[in-house]
Amino acid sequence: MFHISVDHESKKPMYLQIYEYIVNEIKQGQLPCNSKLPSGRELAQDLNISRNTVNMAYEQLESEGYIEAQPKRGYFVREMDGLLDLNTPLEVQLSNTGGETIKEYRVDFSPFGIDLRYAPNHRWQRLMKETMLDTGADLFRNGDPQGDIGLRTAIRDYLHRSRGVNCREEQIIIGAGTDYLLMLLTRLLPKDTKVAMENPAYQQAYRVFHNFNYTIYPMPLDEEGMEIQPLKESDANLAFVTPSHQFPLGIVMPVNRRLQLLNWAYEKEDCYILEDDYDSEFRYQGKPIPALQSLDTKGKVIYLGTLSKAISPAIRMGYMVLPKSLYEVYQQQASFYATTVSRIDQEIVRRFFAEGYFERHLNRMRGIYRAKHDYLLSRLATWKERVIIEGHSAGLHILLEFQDAMYSEAELVERAEQAGIKVYPLSAYYITGCSVYPTVLLGYANLTEEEMEDGLHLLEKMWEI
Repeated sequence: MFHISVDHESKKPMYLQIYEYIVNEIKQGQLPCNSKLPSGRELAQDLNISRNTVNMAYEQLESEGYIEAQPKRGYFVREMDGLLDLNTPLEVQLSNTGGETIKEYRVDFSPFGIDLRYAPNHRWQRLMKETMLDTGADLFRNGDPQGDIGLRTAIRDYLHRSRGVNCREEQIIIGAGTDYLLMLLTRLLPKDTKVAMENPAYQQAYRVFHNFNYTIYPMPLDEEGMEIQPLKESDANLAFVTPSHQFPLGIVMPVNRRLQLLNWAYEKEDCYILEDDYDSEFRYQGKPIPALQSLDTKGKVIYLGTLSKAISPAIRMGYMVLPKSLYEVYQQQASFYATTVSRIDQEIVRRFFAEGYFERHLNRMRGIYRAKHDYLLSRLATWKERVIIEGHSAGLHILLEFQDAMYSEAELVERAEQAGIKVYPLSAYYITGCSVYPTVLLGYANLTEEEMEDGLHLLEKMWEI
């Protein structure tokens, strides 16, 4: 076990001390890829602190992409090259002497972060204790491969109530995040499946399909989402869409385009739509739009959701709702796969749903993120002569589109980095091509107003706004 020294007298929270220590160890190569971290219990005992403090540090590390939780094995350091493309707040550059010059960002406008300061830690701890006291040894037995029926019922009720999703609990499969569920789905689809994906796209889904050697057709987007005519002209039989909040452009697909998409799927027997209900909980203009699945009358929509943004990425829990035809395939070809989520965690989440904590927490976070969203937009009001602000009706990030061509997209990112600010280029999310105008993503969920002000003030200088 590596040893961490924490200062109990410091004003800096101990979870942050642990977080910074591990980040530095990863940066310096002392914790290489696939290194196993001590368990929360072991580290808490070693440092004589609460396990919850350690969990908070690990949750932050996982949310930023430094480490990953592997079921029944623990936490491991992730591959650094992949992190740099996504959400790491660090920049690693090779110097002329072959060493590494490492820069830590002053402000990271990550579109992937969430505000863990409001994580329901105390409530979660109480539910953990109650779960162990009430259920005893039963939860240590093998569970249903799809996930425990109680949790699937709670998720079914929530999805119907909040998103209009129509399904039975047997159509729901619980898994350790969307990556696992996407990989499971590839076992159910025909081997010759061809996937139409939004372009730009959610890159993790693209990587999964690409790694399984699926033919992928990048589909252009207009102001309503995936264009239908190019989809019809393609040979695709699976359309991957994020209609509630397209990532990364933030487009909310209107009902008419959703119906056109469904009609495309209805024309062929083997066509399906995979709806990733990304950021559906966070909408700031008008009423929430029901899920695309709620409009489906012929069993053509596969619905995918996760608790990572709503509660915490450390939970590593997602759910997939299969149409009845694919559920029959699942029973024949994949029902022998054991669930990847512990039954203890499933029971805690079930109680979190059943006792109303999830929706109360969601309402609270919606208010917190709305306040941050509104502050950011008001602060950017003076930028409107230089930029067009897009994607601000939902989600946890906005886009800044520069049409004056003073700087290229790469130059905008580079000049921000010179000031210690991390922004995210839109072109990084294109499967093919790039954005017409230089465009960057600004996430705000894990930043305070003071941090946003600091970052924007520096960007104004570097971008000459």
